Amino acid sequence: MTEQTGVITIHHMRLHRCEGCLAACRPERGARSLVSQLKKARRSPYTAPPLNKETIKMADLKPTPPDNNAPPMPWFGMDIGGTLTKLVYFEPRETNRRELDKETEILKNIRRYLTRNSAYGKTGRRDVHLQMDNVTIRGRRGTLHFIRFPTSEVGAFLQLARSKGMATLVNTIYATGGGAYKFEVDFIKEVNMNLSKLDELDALIAGVLFVDSMNPQECYYWAPPDSITSQDTPPYLEASLSQYARKPFDFSNPYPFLLVNIGSGVSMLVVNAPNDYYRVSGTSLGGGTFLGLCCLLAGCSSFEEAIALAAAGDNTTVDKLVRDIYGGDYERFGLRGDLVASSFGHMCSAERRAKVSREDLARATLVTITNNIGSIARLCASNERLERVVFCGNFLRVNPLSMKLLSYAMSYWSRGALKALFLEHEGYFGAVGCLLHYDSKNHKREKTKSDGAPATPPEPGAADR
Repeated sequence: MTEQTGVITIHHMRLHRCEGCLAACRPERGARSLVSQLKKARRSPYTAPPLNKETIKMADLKPTPPDNNAPPMPWFGMDIGGTLTKLVYFEPRETNRRELDKETEILKNIRRYLTRNSAYGKTGRRDVHLQMDNVTIRGRRGTLHFIRFPTSEVGAFLQLARSKGMATLVNTIYATGGGAYKFEVDFIKEVNMNLSKLDELDALIAGVLFVDSMNPQECYYWAPPDSITSQDTPPYLEASLSQYARKPFDFSNPYPFLLVNIGSGVSMLVVNAPNDYYRVSGTSLGGGTFLGLCCLLAGCSSFEEAIALAAAGDNTTVDKLVRDIYGGDYERFGLRGDLVASSFGHMCSAERRAKVSREDLARATLVTITNNIGSIARLCASNERLERVVFCGNFLRVNPLSMKLLSYAMSYWSRGALKALFLEHEGYFGAVGCLLHYDSKNHKREKTKSDGAPATPPEPGAADR
């Protein structure tokens, strides 16, 4: 696909565009850099301009000028993970003249199908509550739609793309995740589409900062009541966690912060600026571990089932607590009697194994995973002298139980000094980053020139899957 040099405008950002690609690269003609524009966006969170009847009427009458350098619609960003595929679709508010001439009917069919349904087959879902309106990309105002489906259903997605005529309009999709490599041949054979692959962590950071710059309510935390320290409310049980309240957090001045990305495994990144971040640690015990152990121990067949079981379980029948060892609190070190001293410690007893329920096993697994992540995150934040810790990743999607357990773990391990911060659009940031970071090759080339050395790739298996 060959296109002329043009200009990209993404919200507050004005970026140069290379021939034959969609990526932001070196600014020209006095245009400000991606970094400076993102910083400006961070200082001034996005708010939709007020529209009165006269403004709306004028907007409807005035057509959008054609952009002959723009890539053909539809515009997608994909994150093809090991378990779940995330798709972000940009729906323009108006159709430009070129689309009226060449692509109207096919585009109408695609838009109608994607935006008028919240479910696609048995497994595909559109998260309507996450929809973002009045987003401007490349001078086009429109809506971002967030769609997910199991990666095992990629074949069905390709059949859908072929049936809707997507391949006749676009021959490249910008994607990240391990599946961008695994399914590359399938995309070429089935629909004659190329996958332009972007680095997972580059896409993640770009997506987080872009979405948060437009949504002042993106960041939040779970706060326990002051009485949560009472001995009558064991910290891991529903009686205690149900008292937590969700509260907004002002993330308009974020740097530096620790970003904890929980996918199949966990990566922990220090973020100093949009283009200044590095991986400091991680753990192989992540969302994939939780689901795998629940499938093994509790006979689960899906992540949703595992979380539902954990929500109804009691980990104290599985875990050995401080009071099981000391008969009460360990006062010398300020350890409460109802804290976990040994995860799955009771399972050494054949009698206890015979009585334990699937729900209790799932709950103990979740407590084990979240305690471990919270402990490592606290250590990383302490070593790097950071005061903000942000958790993201598809593991936390529609999963307040895990968020509350992480909130407790962070508060406990930091002695109340750190909050666990969360983001509304969990799991979709990589796909958003693909929609914004159009040309991975040029992006890497410019980064290499500015740094003076090639960027070091992330460790295998470290990034979100």
